[in-house]
Amino acid sequence: MKLKWWGHACFLVTADNGVKVITDPYTPATSGYRPVTDEPDIVIMSSDNDSYHCRADLIPGQPVVINALEVAQKDGERVEKGISFKAIEAMEAFDHREHDPDQNGMYRFTVDDVSIGHLGDVGNALSAEQIAFFRDVDVLLALAGGHPTIALDDLKTVIDQAKPRIVVPMHFRTLRYKPRNTFWIETFLSYFKAEEVDFACAEEVTLTRADIPPQTRALILTHV
Repeated sequence: MKLKWWGHACFLVTADNGVKVITDPYTPATSGYRPVTDEPDIVIMSSDNDSYHCRADLIPGQPVVINALEVAQKDGERVEKGISFKAIEAMEAFDHREHDPDQNGMYRFTVDDVSIGHLGDVGNALSAEQIAFFRDVDVLLALAGGHPTIALDDLKTVIDQAKPRIVVPMHFRTLRYKPRNTFWIETFLSYFKAEEVDFACAEEVTLTRADIPPQTRALILTHV
């Protein structure tokens, strides 16, 4: 499968059979990231009320739209295009500095035998149940900018206990990202040894089962 970072919490996952999934689409005008031009089969968003995570209406084509929070609040699983999406409830930071915290959903799914977890827009330390939800995921799309999302010390606890094989940071400060309320990538990288970090130097990578390392590594992508 291929993994492409559009920016913020938005990724494109493309399966070998051509099925495409977009995660947590943003509003270009407020985020600063470019409009998504890929036409996916599925859009999954962590909530339906956060303009940095829910803009399925701006995605080209006619994709199936999945609200991870709704999935978490119902059966916890939804299957579309042969892909099983599982979700668990989460909350924005209880001490959010800009508004009252909203609920959202964290989620995971598997493409081409590679499991992918997305931390949605969680803003607090994860419970034991939430950490167990991500245990042994192959690729964790991790909120790496600190408040208003999960504190990096708490993220490190998730990584140490869930033991993802690859951690791909997202939702951190970049030169394109308009809000200036998150950390640069260096803060996230300080939690890893230099030899544990890989720089893709690209916005898209191909990952197969054979590419999954035995121990946790960080993989840094360039946004579109």
